[in-house]
Amino acid sequence: MIDGDRIVHVLSWHQVQNEDQLGEALKQVKDAGLIPVDQVRLCVVADGASWIWKHVKALFPGARQVLDYYHWAAYLHRVAKAQYGASVRALEWVEATMTRLYMGKVGSVLGGLRRMQVQSEEAAKAIANCWEYLAAHRERTAYRKFRRGGYPLGSGGIESSNKFICHVRLKRSGAWWYEVNSNQMLALRCAKYNGTLDQVFARYQQKQQGA
Repeated sequence: MIDGDRIVHVLSWHQVQNEDQLGEALKQVKDAGLIPVDQVRLCVVADGASWIWKHVKALFPGARQVLDYYHWAAYLHRVAKAQYGASVRALEWVEATMTRLYMGKVGSVLGGLRRMQVQSEEAAKAIANCWEYLAAHRERTAYRKFRRGGYPLGSGGIESSNKFICHVRLKRSGAWWYEVNSNQMLALRCAKYNGTLDQVFARYQQKQQGA
């Protein structure tokens, strides 16, 4: 969620979840009213998996959809390796292509892929895969527009937050957790870093007094 100068990380999911689990998680968030969609700008950053975007469009149709800028770079590197080998030219092509996309010139990139003089069968396959991937997500690659709107282009910031909030506390040497206890610890960690820890303890005290 983006509100003024703040970006609030609401939810992240990873490959340990399948399509049904992701759909259920997003539905729970929507049903719980955790996202005031009429008050904030909502942004979803993800890779090219069609099943992810299917749930996003169904549950949060007004969300800004962003194809992870750094995720699809792997497609470009495969093209460069197949077409130019391990060479300086390969690196130059990747950097130039990423810069064009960063500036919002997706049409230029797609046209360039079409015009490439294929050097091998492997290169032809890599180029075709890259073109199809980028063309399928063309509306999610308006990176220049996204940057002007203050939207994130990749999930690196979220992944870093997960590492700091979750892994630093739970993945300590010799540590092991029951699932219920780990979830409670993560709830406290999130409350600490999003500034709601006092509210959490106030509700806990009220609950105990009522009991």
